Amino acid sequence: MEYITLTLSIVALTISGLTFWLTKIRKGTLKMTRPSIICFLGQNGKDEPKVFIRTLLYGTSDQGQYVQNMFIRLKRSETIQNFNVWAYNDDELVRGSGLFVNKGGVSSYHHFLLPKNESWDFSAGLYELEVFAETVNKRPKKIFEQKLTLNNEQSLDLKKGKAVYFDWVPNQQDYLSHVDSHRT
Repeated sequence: MEYITLTLSIVALTISGLTFWLTKIRKGTLKMTRPSIICFLGQNGKDEPKVFIRTLLYGTSDQGQYVQNMFIRLKRSETIQNFNVWAYNDDELVRGSGLFVNKGGVSSYHHFLLPKNESWDFSAGLYELEVFAETVNKRPKKIFEQKLTLNNEQSLDLKKGKAVYFDWVPNQQDYLSHVDSHRT
């Protein structure tokens, strides 16, 4: 009888310790929901080309994490460009760094710009968009990827400073694109 009691006590202690570690100590993983909107913006006057998305960043544990940087990598055929200047917010944009993300998440617009002295031409073709996030003391990790197609007409509109929006359509499980001349 003593062995059964001792075994049950050890199992209960192990489960309690594991639960404590999973909920209070473990940092979990930083994740991102599928963006409800992805937007390519062409060069317009002094404004350089950029990409912005609307998404929720969240953690998988009670312990939150600090995001110190994010960037987008765009691939088109054999061309790769990083948009690594990050700003976020719903109203007034702030330069990204030190964004605290916990289990409840942070929903916001995230804007990604080119580094100074770099240029990008949104040519027609199939794009692979990858979103990377870097938490404190960790290497950047890919948290989302999506293939998007830009047609010739949209490419020409971007060269005129217009925007191409890719809106997520849940019932079709795909992005629907449209052009808008209003800049964000």
